[in-house]
Amino acid sequence: MPTRPPLPPFTLDGATQKVRLAEDGWNSRNPEKVALAYTEDSWWRNRNEFIQGRAAIVALLTRKWQRELDYRLVKELWLQEGSRIGVRFAYEWHDAAGQWYRSYGNENWDFADNGLMQRRHASINDAPIEPSERRFHWDLNGPRPADHPGLSEMGF
Repeated sequence: MPTRPPLPPFTLDGATQKVRLAEDGWNSRNPEKVALAYTEDSWWRNRNEFIQGRAAIVALLTRKWQRELDYRLVKELWLQEGSRIGVRFAYEWHDAAGQWYRSYGNENWDFADNGLMQRRHASINDAPIEPSERRFHWDLNGPRPADHPGLSEMGF
């Protein structure tokens, strides 16, 4: 069985690393790559969708990134205990008409012993923003730079 370190039970450092690895993966906007972080039968609640399995994850993320253009995400560890991690996040994107949004949310994650996520519960709200209000400006072809502020530093 493949493993994806860090593995549970999570220390503060391990959970912080897991959150950043997830952020970097999602910022790749590559559904197939992102789906590999989840168990084959992973169960998700994402907004009002309930899905199960990697194929459904790939389909959901493909639809998401076709709609949410120029997507950039910042995640922050909220808490960790055992195999569970709580995360808060914000991301910016625009629709096909050019309207920008900042989406805010919380995720509850539960991991299998091999470090793959087996359950993901995500609550997300979208807020329209003006282009001048954008805060996430790094290169789309890479992860958030190490010196880019996190959510707390930006006051989110």
